[in-house]
Amino acid sequence: MKLLEEIHNFAKQAGKRIVLPEGTEERTLKAADIAIAENLAKITLLGNKDEIMALAQKHGLKNIEKATIIDPKNNERKQYFAEMLCELRKSKGMTMEQATKLVEDPLYLGTMLIKNGDCDGEVASADNATGDVLRPAFQIVKTLPGISVVSGAFIMILKDKTYGDDGIMVFADCAVHPNPTAPELAQIAVATGRTAKAIAKIDPRIAILSFSTKGSAKNEMVDKVIEATKLAQEMAPDLKIDGELQADAAIVDSVARKKAPKSEIAGKANVLVFPTLEVGNISYKLVQRLAGAEAVGPILQGMAAPINDLSRGCSVEDVVNMIAITANQAAAK
Repeated sequence: MKLLEEIHNFAKQAGKRIVLPEGTEERTLKAADIAIAENLAKITLLGNKDEIMALAQKHGLKNIEKATIIDPKNNERKQYFAEMLCELRKSKGMTMEQATKLVEDPLYLGTMLIKNGDCDGEVASADNATGDVLRPAFQIVKTLPGISVVSGAFIMILKDKTYGDDGIMVFADCAVHPNPTAPELAQIAVATGRTAKAIAKIDPRIAILSFSTKGSAKNEMVDKVIEATKLAQEMAPDLKIDGELQADAAIVDSVARKKAPKSEIAGKANVLVFPTLEVGNISYKLVQRLAGAEAVGPILQGMAAPINDLSRGCSVEDVVNMIAITANQAAAK
């Protein structure tokens, strides 16, 4: 896909440092080998070095020796990171004993490496639950200023090029936050616009969706979208944002002319923001399956540094693509 090629090429130029906490997971290790060979990022693997190198030899991986390998349980900076974590979490009652144990956890050490400036981003969850990946991220890296909610976007690459920008669209939230409030939905809209620029390389035209278009229905769920639209426009006056719009009014010009003739977004949207996770998750899967679209993601957005969550059913190619995407996010900071 042309877009993925562009993402990979940009990653090659960015020279970012990506940490992979699941250093002994087979798909992750194979993806790291490819990422190093293609110069997508400087890779840090977490895990026992002897075990990692033995696995690399078993799978015929030639580039793993070029990665930085850190053993969470036995490294010269373990005490340093424990003291740093204890200081960061002292207001929550963190003790040195607890901190020392936590920095032996690759998911905690990965976020500590980002916080300390050793790495620029993280890719995980091939072998861990999303909650386990996000917990240390929230505690240590935290969210961007002005953002309190993390969300998950998908880049949708459509066969029908009449939609979006030559078939490229971005959907959110499809992965994280079940029922955002109006202020949270506004944050998701703005964050998704930023993702569209940084990763999908498109000028975002953002539609916040509802079952109503410009007052065609009255309901508290519609009111939430109307308020979110207003807040998002105030948060990011540089972005093109409109709502509330039904899906057809957002992407079909002939419908837009009837339902929302004064909107500069209606009929032309390339970023769709859904009112709840339920709607977003169902929608992206239907588009993926029924329209044969390629869904790239989820791309986590809203964190102060890029930390991305894989599906535990991911392929090696998925991990490679997410390494490149994370490098793109890091370069856009």
